[in-house]
Amino acid sequence: MRHLLSTRDLDRTTAVRILDLAEDMADVAQRAVPKLPALRGKTVANLFFEDSTRTRLSFEAAAKRLSAEVITFSAKGSSVSKGESLKDTAQTIAAMGMDAVVLRHSASGAAATLAGSGWIDAAVVNAGDGTHEHPTQGLLDAYSIRKRLHGAASRGRDLDGVEVTIVGDIVHSRVARSNVWLLTTLGAEVALVAPATLLPGAIDSWPVTASHDLDAAIAAKPDALMMLRVQAERMTSGFFPNEREYAREWGLSAERFARLDADTMVLHPGPMNRGLEISSAAADSARSVVLDQVTNGVSIRMAVLYLVLSGNDGTDA
Repeated sequence: MRHLLSTRDLDRTTAVRILDLAEDMADVAQRAVPKLPALRGKTVANLFFEDSTRTRLSFEAAAKRLSAEVITFSAKGSSVSKGESLKDTAQTIAAMGMDAVVLRHSASGAAATLAGSGWIDAAVVNAGDGTHEHPTQGLLDAYSIRKRLHGAASRGRDLDGVEVTIVGDIVHSRVARSNVWLLTTLGAEVALVAPATLLPGAIDSWPVTASHDLDAAIAAKPDALMMLRVQAERMTSGFFPNEREYAREWGLSAERFARLDADTMVLHPGPMNRGLEISSAAADSARSVVLDQVTNGVSIRMAVLYLVLSGNDGTDA
């Protein structure tokens, strides 16, 4: 695997292999010294043109646990503020001897452009590009669902027949897109719930069902309920009347959470807007896998970095 740009590029065999390799990487975290020498001598550059906490720190932790050197670039306070282009920034960083670039950018398609342009000779991992995709988030969500369902017996399993409902700001969500393509590839049945204004116009071509009724979706007893953040920073007009109405109609309130089936797990990619898309009762419950998602993100990103930099299929890890 030379690059990871989109979950649409992954077939079921490859996706399961990544999830299984992440299981091995999770075992490393249990060691007295949670490190592997697998990427010793390699250098990973984190190029973040957008704000990030979880993803940036997760990639840093993943690279360091594999013994790689890490350079982190933030657009704020850099030459980007003086007008420097993505090409020039990437080439400047690559000239320092980078083996992989982890890119987060506000422009959809930025990672694919960097990977296919010939500007740099390094592996590219998409850490989120505009409203397009966030593939490692999709992978860690699939891993978290599989782990909660199957525990120690997770290896080798796909998600055939698993029902996942994704709720909220679908139209602006790269997380939703990566999850839709990956979860359906793994055999899951995906339903989307959102106000009409927050569903993409091309939703009919997606391998999902879509509705506007969260209460009906909860009554259907899905295996997993994923709440998405309302991305106000990407909204240029009124997509719903006000926050109070959004919370009433599409938020996982304490009352709705009480009606959720006892076996339904709750996910959220973070950061959470408590009281808007999710209540504290849901976020802090035993059925929430929000913190598991953060933990599992390091294992998934270790697996991805290993695959794009080691030159093998993960069987030697």
